[in-house]
Amino acid sequence: MKKNYDILSYLTVLMSLVLVPTLGIAQSDNYPTKAVRIIVPFAPGGSVDLVSRMLAPKLSEFLGQPVIADNRSGASGNIGTELVARGPADGYTVLMNTLPFVVNPHIYGKAPYHPINDFAPVGMVGISPSIVTVHPSVPVYSIKELIAFARARPKLINYASAGVGTNPHIGGELFNFMAKTSLIAVHYKGGGPGLVAAMSGEVSATFTNIAETSSYVRAKRLRPLGVTSLKRSPAFPDIPTVDQSGLPGYEFVTWFGIFAPAKTPRNAVNVLNEQMRKALATPEIVRMFNERGIEIAVSSPEEFAAHLKKENERWAGVVRERGMRAE
Repeated sequence: MKKNYDILSYLTVLMSLVLVPTLGIAQSDNYPTKAVRIIVPFAPGGSVDLVSRMLAPKLSEFLGQPVIADNRSGASGNIGTELVARGPADGYTVLMNTLPFVVNPHIYGKAPYHPINDFAPVGMVGISPSIVTVHPSVPVYSIKELIAFARARPKLINYASAGVGTNPHIGGELFNFMAKTSLIAVHYKGGGPGLVAAMSGEVSATFTNIAETSSYVRAKRLRPLGVTSLKRSPAFPDIPTVDQSGLPGYEFVTWFGIFAPAKTPRNAVNVLNEQMRKALATPEIVRMFNERGIEIAVSSPEEFAAHLKKENERWAGVVRERGMRAE
């Protein structure tokens, strides 16, 4: 009797090993069957938050399931990014991120994730420049005047950063390097809080993404000095580029993209990419992105993976040369 029981137990375990992978494939083939969370690793009001919230409702329509933007900010994006890297690889928890995704592992001594090994790139969403602005009380009206103003007051003029290694920090330090100025970064817990500080006059300047800054420029709560792309932004054709208005050769353009954990089933990645492309092609999304100075730039998972490898190598070199380290 015991021998029969042992044989039965063995067969039960064997069948479970066969059926569990099959069940996983079936679930993947039917993806999605429930809500999808987009983890935003920065505070509300920043560019990554805005892009996620503009895309989520339309992506939900095409996926046929709710898509929810969920802010998990902290440590310049590291907390939310690690949450996804260590989370279930089922396609239901994904990440929206930008340049700090590849910069942070080079700035932090022990980053909690690897940008290439721990993720499956889903696709790029768009690209966007930043915009250099000052509080209306600051008596400068061009990049050239800002450089002169800052050089005359070394280490006395500050700017808002969304955290060490974030886009505003990188853009500001690139400006310091090229302009030979010493603007001081004041690190806030995200781009939104940094903009609030700039509008209140707590800091003098910003290097924030044009997407999150556009409404405040239009409301004249911040004075724009220049956009950080080499071409003027269609959203603000009257604002010159930094290159044109006092700092030749300056260029800082970032990207937004979606990532899944590394072992996410390929079918789920493909479905997300396909429906993301459809959402980004709708007139509603095109209009909203254009109004905020974001150029839609979709890619396949393979194209995005190749882009990330190049970005990882590029910014590793910049971080080494500038000696940028998180304290």
